[in-house]
Amino acid sequence: MASIVPLRRALMSVSNKEGLVEFATQLASWDVQIYSTGGTAHALREAGLAVQDIAPYTGFPAILDGRVKTLHPKIFGGILARRDRLDHLKTLEEHGILAWDLVVVNLYPFEATVAREGTTEAEAIEQIDVGGPSMIRAAAKNFAAVTVATSPGDYAPILAELTQHQGTTSTLRRHLAARAFQHTCQYDELIAGYFQRQLTATDLPSAQPDVADGPDETIFPRRLQLELTRYSPPLRYGENPHQRAAAYQFSTRDPQTTAVPGILAAKKLHGKELSYNNLLDLDSAWRIAGGLPDRSVSVIKHNNPCGAASSARLADAMQNALDGDPVSAFGSIIGTNSVFDEATAQILTAPGLFVEAIVAPEFEPRALEILTTQTKWKQNVRLLTAVHSTPMYRTDLEFRSIQGGMLIQESDESDDCIDDWRVVTTTSPERSDWEELRFAWRMVRAVKSNAIVVTRNRALCGVGAGQMSRVDSVEISLRKAGDRASGAFLASDAFFPFDDSIHHAARHGIRAIIQPGGSKRDDEVVQACNQHGMAMVFTGRRHFRH
Repeated sequence: MASIVPLRRALMSVSNKEGLVEFATQLASWDVQIYSTGGTAHALREAGLAVQDIAPYTGFPAILDGRVKTLHPKIFGGILARRDRLDHLKTLEEHGILAWDLVVVNLYPFEATVAREGTTEAEAIEQIDVGGPSMIRAAAKNFAAVTVATSPGDYAPILAELTQHQGTTSTLRRHLAARAFQHTCQYDELIAGYFQRQLTATDLPSAQPDVADGPDETIFPRRLQLELTRYSPPLRYGENPHQRAAAYQFSTRDPQTTAVPGILAAKKLHGKELSYNNLLDLDSAWRIAGGLPDRSVSVIKHNNPCGAASSARLADAMQNALDGDPVSAFGSIIGTNSVFDEATAQILTAPGLFVEAIVAPEFEPRALEILTTQTKWKQNVRLLTAVHSTPMYRTDLEFRSIQGGMLIQESDESDDCIDDWRVVTTTSPERSDWEELRFAWRMVRAVKSNAIVVTRNRALCGVGAGQMSRVDSVEISLRKAGDRASGAFLASDAFFPFDDSIHHAARHGIRAIIQPGGSKRDDEVVQACNQHGMAMVFTGRRHFRH
């Protein structure tokens, strides 16, 4: 059995007092002596518990407005002394130092303080704990003899072992030590992140020998610290049932932002727990809908849009989006950029339609009632409300893992400059065509490359996604569009390497094409468009989405 250490003396100093009194009461019933400081000691005494103050024991009062309370050899000697070393034990005895078996410490609420609107730098600095992290690290270092608790969640397993073993096992102490070091590490990262956010380019020193030179240094530093918090319990599973998974949320970049955008900050109104795949598809549905004009709907299947539409009425946009690919829309994820109303909800009650999840800025009460009572899948559908992105968040970085590391890039969220677009064919788009071309160009950016979309009346008619050959994507999108391709618009996320796709599009009656350009065979591609009397627009910017 793992070695057992009895708990005879505890040192308690906590900011988060959740569950503290109950924990200390149970310890007292086992005759554990409790020493404490300040507010923690006051809270325990108010509950009728016997508590010894630290100051009389150390013989030194708290000074500097409480900045120095526990930084004393009679505290740290009792935490760090090895119990298997006679010379250590003799030193404790010579100096009248008590040995601590249990250290219960959590840290000043720095994160909550800087997240509060109007917090000054001086107020933030006062919430940087010094003695707390030092005690935690000391106790974790000496886990062979000391049990450390840094969270109310640690109390139950400690009490369970105390009941079962009359002490704690080395297995639990090692586990709690790991949690403790993680706790102080995250705390330091929060503080470092706060100060980094206060810096501007002019604040940076002119010489930085430990980092690479270059204009992107402030975006891509040599060392990167990420602040993430698990947003929920671990997910049911990952992409497949045999894979374990969890979701983590980045800390808010602007402490004064109260409404955080994105799916991980969404409020679930109804339905089962979200899965890994649900979150991926909801994120795509939400981001696509948020980038479309008027009242818009996106329909996602396997992280690609199988339908999307914009209209003056959300109900019309919903119907047009579902009509884009009715077969693929079964079991889809839906996102909207405007309030989900009753008329839109009625469309989803059509027989033979099943929806996994819907995310919208808001649901009208009647719409919510319809979706949760009048469909066969009412018990299963997840309904969420979320906040659409603001310009501040559209410059965020994207992170993708590869074996042994991570790739980071700026997200491809910013709008292209339409003034840079140019007509390269003898036939020009008509004035009414430009709105359609903008819609097609916005949609192709959301499709996995090689990406081709066919649109008509600001609605997806066909999508060719993720093919190794661009002409294959063209053929798939046109087949999906069927008769709707005649008079429709085609967008490509990258240039056409050959003119074969143009001839194929012409045979199906495509009216105009929008693409980045940039191929060495652009002249041949343009000539093919001229041959068929099609308009073509070059945007000058590629939008691969791997």
